[in-house]
Amino acid sequence: MSKIKVAHIITQLELGGAQENTLYTVTHLDPQVYDCFLIAGKGGLLDEKAVSVLGTKAIFVSSLVRAVHPWNDLVSLFVIYRLCRKEKFDLVHTHSSKAGILGRWAAKLAGVKKIIHTFHGFGFNDFQKPWTRWFFIWAERVTAVITAKLVVVSAENTKKALDCKIGQPAQYVVIHSGIKVSDYLPLTMDKARARKKIGLAENAPLVGMVACLKPQKAPLDFIRIAQLVKIKKPQVKFILIGDGDLRPAIEDLIKKLFLENTVLLLGWREDVPALIKLMDVCVLTSLWEGLPRVILEAFVSGIPMVATPADGTREVIKDGLTGFLVDFHDLESFAAKIIVCLEDPEKSKKIIENAAQLVTGSFNIEIMVQEIAHLYERLGENKYDR
Repeated sequence: MSKIKVAHIITQLELGGAQENTLYTVTHLDPQVYDCFLIAGKGGLLDEKAVSVLGTKAIFVSSLVRAVHPWNDLVSLFVIYRLCRKEKFDLVHTHSSKAGILGRWAAKLAGVKKIIHTFHGFGFNDFQKPWTRWFFIWAERVTAVITAKLVVVSAENTKKALDCKIGQPAQYVVIHSGIKVSDYLPLTMDKARARKKIGLAENAPLVGMVACLKPQKAPLDFIRIAQLVKIKKPQVKFILIGDGDLRPAIEDLIKKLFLENTVLLLGWREDVPALIKLMDVCVLTSLWEGLPRVILEAFVSGIPMVATPADGTREVIKDGLTGFLVDFHDLESFAAKIIVCLEDPEKSKKIIENAAQLVTGSFNIEIMVQEIAHLYERLGENKYDR
């Protein structure tokens, strides 16, 4: 029996949950059943890793960029269309907003019969200008018509999409964005030595955030929160793991607030599981999300979480039970909840115990891949044709 030829298309392979999970899926679907390709724009931090594991089946389209660019977008549409015609994919599975729109229409024009899209988050959000938000919602509405299944990483995402009249209820499937639980559970280390390696005192309380430094994640809020916590607890240190366009602005704010000895910018790291284990509190200041993997990583690592109620975050953090939810840009409340976690170990312990019970089954990355494979099987049985 011939293999099922599948193409996953994503805008860029930057270091983020959507990209890492997509690459993991492509490389862990049963190779006896699926012949997987990965198509992406150039310039992501995971490009080399993709090539190392996929070889020539990792295909890069230089015109596929994140920003709206009519000429590049038209070129990308044509290039992806040509690839779909040449390779004769049985199924195309798109990820991220730009690749999701262009990839699905290219696949449709090329005659691909099975088309799936995963919303790891939405290209539209409540913080955009109204006409920008309307345009992205309209693009998702018309593209949903040619899509067999719309995968979301949380039930909250389904509700939001349907409220925006994107697709029909029967099109939606929830497949949680999984983490590799085994990378976190057995992790043991010499914490004092690990802290020293990144320039921290052995006993300094540590608050951390893992995020791409872009407006979506509101990392400047994290720096301002650090200043507020420092006023009441000057011994607390903060680490920000990640990089991106806002790094210069973050560095300027750190200097302006005299936080050079309080906040460490660690950039992108490959030892994120170990760094999360060093934290006393994990923070996420995002304005919008799909389902942030870092929350699940903190849960498995036994670290209390303080985050904004962004989309799928509300599905896993129940305020005061599995973590703390703080409204967007509410810096004072963020600081207060962080201090609660640091000063009330019994409260933190109970939160950690409750949170750990959530990260089972569907939040495991291996289960995620199995559920994606099951979806493909159902499509192969023509149960979800459009």
